[in-house]
Amino acid sequence: MDFGIFVALALVVFAISVVVKGAVVVQQSQCMIVERLGKFSRTLNSGFNVIIPFLDQPRAIYWIKNNLVTYTKRIDLRETVLDVPEQDVITKDNVSIRIDALMYIQITDAIKVTYEISNLPNAVAQLAQTSLRNVIGEMDLDETLASRDSINTKLKLILDEATDKWGLKVNRIELRNIMPPKDIQNAMEKQMQAERERRAKVLEAQGDKEARIARSEGIKTETINMAAGRKEEQILRAQGEAEAVLAVATAKKEAISQINSVVGAPALTVQFLIANSYLEVFNKFTTSEGDKIFIPYEASTSLGALGSIKELLASKK
Repeated sequence: MDFGIFVALALVVFAISVVVKGAVVVQQSQCMIVERLGKFSRTLNSGFNVIIPFLDQPRAIYWIKNNLVTYTKRIDLRETVLDVPEQDVITKDNVSIRIDALMYIQITDAIKVTYEISNLPNAVAQLAQTSLRNVIGEMDLDETLASRDSINTKLKLILDEATDKWGLKVNRIELRNIMPPKDIQNAMEKQMQAERERRAKVLEAQGDKEARIARSEGIKTETINMAAGRKEEQILRAQGEAEAVLAVATAKKEAISQINSVVGAPALTVQFLIANSYLEVFNKFTTSEGDKIFIPYEASTSLGALGSIKELLASKK
């Protein structure tokens, strides 16, 4: 083959390789940092870009890809998750607990990410661990277990402010696990069991109290109703007796009026009524035949008047 043809083919291949190396396609939500002769040149955004081969070189950084930290030339601008390694943390009341977290972070400035920090994921993870120790160290165990949202908020403010100069934004932090020592867990379980038993006893006592109050209210109401019934019964009985006495008195009044109208002498009428009363009383004294009754002298006078009245009544007929 002629040497000229060989050189021409070589130049064609070189030109094609230059064109291929000079054409760079950046995907959506990605960017690339390009350096020319080792110095920052420009940022390649998503789409088709052209660089000068051998003079322009993409700068690689450490970033998270598929949950792994990799050395990549393409910087992902989407929000990603960084797993903060599990660590032992001592609370304010000197209890050692194991805790880990998840950070949701996003690159906001690719230039700062590239030149302000050498290994961003590792730096953020270390910063999160130290900040977590500081925050937990200011809280006791019970407060730590009950204040996850408060811890998340404090960590987010601290880390977002610290990583801003690195071109990174911390969107949120979530504590994934908080694990006290085994003996502390057993003590907490016993405490919770005791608390549940206490609540059960309190509820049982309250129920018994309410039941007793309800029963006493029922007995009270029953007693009041029975007293009211007896009162009404006595009133009705007294009214009945009064009406009966009034009826008897009215009947006696009419009888006396008739006797007086027949006899025509009030004195004889009185003697008649007294004698009649004696006879009624004497009848109650005798219970069997042969019983003897001693009549007072005053009664004989009244009884003697009965004969006169009888004769008077007979003459009236």
